[in-house]
Amino acid sequence: MRKAALLLFIAAFAPQVASAHVVRHNSIPETYRGTWAPELAACKDEKAIIVLSAKAYAGPAGSCVVDYVSETAEPSGSTFSARMQCSNPQGQAQKKTIANLIMRPDGADRISLGPGFDSLMAYQRCSQGAPAGKQ
Repeated sequence: MRKAALLLFIAAFAPQVASAHVVRHNSIPETYRGTWAPELAACKDEKAIIVLSAKAYAGPAGSCVVDYVSETAEPSGSTFSARMQCSNPQGQAQKKTIANLIMRPDGADRISLGPGFDSLMAYQRCSQGAPAGKQ
């Protein structure tokens, strides 16, 4: 009887323990804000850099406004996912698309960015002298 009660207790509470806790934010965290490039040599190439600010993304895919950012805690550091509304790169203001941007820490001044976990790419922070036109 005790074994059955123990198994019932474990079955009732195990799914709640296994679920991830997600925190929602209004903007991109400060540690991710700035100009990022795949390598330092690309920091001067407007076509290669990604600029993140509190409520905006600008990069090769176009310009986006951040709706919200979800934070999920992990052992190696939190993973953030930004939900954004993007303008059509061809300049059609009426046509907006929804996009996601996943952000993960990779060490000092290094992060991984991408629309999905299978497409994350490593980026490093550009120095303060990098192009600031999109910030």
